[in-house]
Amino acid sequence: MKNVLVIGVGPHARRSHLPALAAGQRDGLVGTICGVDVLGAASVLTVFDSDEGPYDLPVTTIAPFPAEEQTLPDAVRHTLDGLVARRGIDAVVVATEPAFHMVYARWALERGLNILLDKPLGVRAHASTDPAQAAAILTDVDDLLARYQTARQRRPDLIVSVQSQRRYHPAFWQLRALIAEVAETTGCPVTSVQSFHSDGQWRLPDELLDLKYHGYDRGYGKCAHSGYHFFDIVPWLLAAGDTSGKIADAVRVHAEVTRPGDLLAQLGVADHERLFDGFATRNRYTETELHAGLHGFGEVDASIALAFTSAGRTLTLGTLNLFHNGFSQRGNLAPAAALYKGNGRVRQETHIIQQGPFQALHLHSLQTLEDGSSTGDRYATGGDRHIEVHVFRNDRFRPGWKPYTRLGHDALATTVDDRIAAPTQQSSRRRSVHEFLLHLNGLHSRHHMRSDLTTHRTAAALMAGTYLSMAHRWTGASPEATLSLTPPLSAPVPCREVVVR
Repeated sequence: MKNVLVIGVGPHARRSHLPALAAGQRDGLVGTICGVDVLGAASVLTVFDSDEGPYDLPVTTIAPFPAEEQTLPDAVRHTLDGLVARRGIDAVVVATEPAFHMVYARWALERGLNILLDKPLGVRAHASTDPAQAAAILTDVDDLLARYQTARQRRPDLIVSVQSQRRYHPAFWQLRALIAEVAETTGCPVTSVQSFHSDGQWRLPDELLDLKYHGYDRGYGKCAHSGYHFFDIVPWLLAAGDTSGKIADAVRVHAEVTRPGDLLAQLGVADHERLFDGFATRNRYTETELHAGLHGFGEVDASIALAFTSAGRTLTLGTLNLFHNGFSQRGNLAPAAALYKGNGRVRQETHIIQQGPFQALHLHSLQTLEDGSSTGDRYATGGDRHIEVHVFRNDRFRPGWKPYTRLGHDALATTVDDRIAAPTQQSSRRRSVHEFLLHLNGLHSRHHMRSDLTTHRTAAALMAGTYLSMAHRWTGASPEATLSLTPPLSAPVPCREVVVR
């Protein structure tokens, strides 16, 4: 059994990582669990809900430090080193605000510790307004990859796994298998992909300034949080078509964004005074004051055009529509205490994938609430567990193909390691932690890890390119960014993942 340190025990960790680690402890994969967080962010005994009931987690506090720090302050390093020594720590989970991911991951690699790194890999303050900070998103990842390679030379079994749960979702496994089959048969890669995601959280004008959330005030936003899943899942799906032999070596990126200040053009102070009784009394700001205060804030929504190219020729066109300000179920003036979940937040997601004239795949997950309170059929459109995949194939070209197949929730469910793999985000997050724990205990080969750090460079390039495009527009330059998908010579060889069939 391995001892685990969780760095960052906020709402996301208490909802996702910690219950999964407690389940691993129950299954004999985890010894002790302890936490670390900045002073004032968590109590020294933090409670979260595990499968067995309330769980008390001992938490050590550290002094806050700026996200711009590239190495840990001496006092923080001393505290962490002491915890590792006293508690016999084997692995760390990095679940902090994304701007701090890199500094903790570097420290852990220096100590030879296994890492489960929450998404995204990292981000820089002011990435959406400063091209240098946007470009640093990718150079930071390349630096981390080089450090990973060095650490693996000392400890070949060392692993850095990224919690990007769609890689662990049975519906996406099905998409990969279908893409691979057609690519092998026809030699055709994925030729276009359209992805849409909205997590529908309605924040009122004064809340844009008063409620800290998702780093907007630090110059980044949606793309550095839930948006990363789509920077990751798109190339992960495209890679299933690599058997065609047609593989992109660069990507062009063009992003258009809505920032918090732009929301006031959609629904301003006067609109909210009309829509909510009591807003005029509560709100402390004029619209002019809000515009001034929100200047330089990061993106709320992003519409991103992608062109994956090979030797200058376009192989795949893509669009990512990543919206934080979308359909919501909020109806109250007072915001929910925890903005991570609640506050009327609704997840809706679609992916449309074309493979030339041979295949079209549609994945839809359209919910009205995600807290289990939806009425009627939870698996139907609008239910909190709705998901379906539609498969269209050219049976005039190949008569043995079925022209249309629909796969619903039950058809997408499967088993992995003798456990039911339900096609839900929560279940998929659990699988990512479980796989990490299996590897720590020598029960899972690194070559079968679905989300090894070495397989995330393209996702980092898409994220960096998106922020470069934003920053270029902010500074008056051309909003297009082009990035190479060829890693530096010093980068480790990516783990080969087996496509699930």
